[in-house]
Order: sequence, then structure tokens, then C-alpha cells
Amino acid sequence: MRDAHPDVLARGSTLPGLVLDRTSRTPLHRQLAEQLKRAIECGQLAPGTVLSSEPRMAQETGLSRITVRHAIRSLTEQGLLVRRRGIGTHVAYDWTPHALDLAAVYEDLREAGRAPATEVLFCGTEPAQPEVAAALALTEGSAVTVLERLQYAGGQCIGHLRNHLPYDLLRPELLSPHDGRLASVGLYGLMRAAGVFACTAQHAIGARAATPEECGLLDVPEGSALLTLTRTTLDQSGRPVEYGSHAYPPARRGFEFQLAVGSAAIPHA
Repeated sequence: MRDAHPDVLARGSTLPGLVLDRTSRTPLHRQLAEQLKRAIECGQLAPGTVLSSEPRMAQETGLSRITVRHAIRSLTEQGLLVRRRGIGTHVAYDWTPHALDLAAVYEDLREAGRAPATEVLFCGTEPAQPEVAAALALTEGSAVTVLERLQYAGGQCIGHLRNHLPYDLLRPELLSPHDGRLASVGLYGLMRAAGVFACTAQHAIGARAATPEECGLLDVPEGSALLTLTRTTLDQSGRPVEYGSHAYPPARRGFEFQLAVGSAAIPHA
């Protein structure tokens, strides 16, 4: 079935102002998905908004039902949309996109309008365990600054974060939650203020069951699956300056990638 001719959604439809470029090399299902995604992220489609049915959306866009279904499935797999039998497809309530670039989590949330907040669970010094020492190119047992936090967005806890930094780069007193700087500018803002500039990062994304402690901290049921992100951040000289190990309930946090054909895939942290 070939896609029909209309290029703009009709007024009063799911996404007024949608423009589809049939001369573009970008597939139409991807154009539809990307524009719906932008509308969700900027608030044009608010959490809980029920989308038109696939047949109606196909009629509104002039696209085939297969094309529309492909776009909706893509956004559902990313966690932006939720399908409910008898209700239809609606915008997820709790999903927050996390672009894997070198912006801090705080900055990501602020730009998304999600009212970020941080609860510091621990800020101090610990001896580097083998995994941390290897990531930061330190001798095992070397002193490292450790920051453990809960990250909130719109009043809901969305992640448990642990960051390790070489002690000589950022001492615990610079991360004190009492002076308000950590809450106002985030970890990466404090790093920049201390002259530590993150340039590149290496990541590993995985999944595992939540520990009993994490279930309590993140308010998720026992045995829940969590998305995990481990990251080693390097400065302009290539020196490791931060190692992060974070856990997120997948319904509240997602990850985005940009892949380039013919070059190294660079997920940004």
C-alpha cells in the first residue's frame, strides 16, 4: 500500500503542524516517529494524552497503516508511548529521555522541564575498589571522592547514582549539598568550576534485578528490573576524571543513541 498525498496533519488531529517530506531519504515512518517524539519532549503532547487510533492517524497523515504502526511501535519500544487494551495508545507519564551526551543528568532534566532535584545519600572519601581503580587508572586502594545520590524529576525518584572521582581533582567538600551548588548546577557544573572539563566518555548499558536496598530507594517492587549505565569520563588530555555507576527504573528513564554508518558509533554520556 503506497502512502498518499497529504503533507500536513489536519487541524484538530493528534499533532497539528506535522510536515512529511516525501522527497527526503529519511523513511516516512521515521519522520513521523521523530516529530511525535519532539512533540512529547517539548510538551505539545502532554503525559497521558491519548493518540488517535492507527486507522485515523493514517487517514490524517495520508500514510499507510503499516507506516503509522511502525512509527508507533518504535516510540512504544522507547517507552514514550504506552498501549492499553480498551484505552488505546497514550503518552507515557513517567518517561524522561536521557540523551547520552556529556551534559550532566541535572542539565538534561532542566532542559526537559522536569524540575530536577537531588538527594545526597553520601559524600566522602573511600579507597578505590578494583573496578573503580581500573576505570580511573589509579592504584587499587587509592583515595577517591564518592558521591551517591537519588535523582528526582517532577517529584519522582528516577535514578540511583554513584560517582567516583580522583581525590586530587574534586574533594568531597566541594560537593557539599549544604551550600546549594550541587543542587543548582549539578555535578558536571561543579567539575567545570573546579577546572575539570569532561570531553569524551565510554559507556556500558545493561540491565539487572534491583537489590533490596534499591527497591526501597527507588520505590519499585521487589525483583524489578533496572537499567544500568556505567560511564568513564575523560578530560581533554585523555585522563579519566569520573566513573559513574547508575541504576534507573526503565519506565522512568530511557537512553538515546546516534549511530553513524562508516564511523565509530559514539554513544555520548
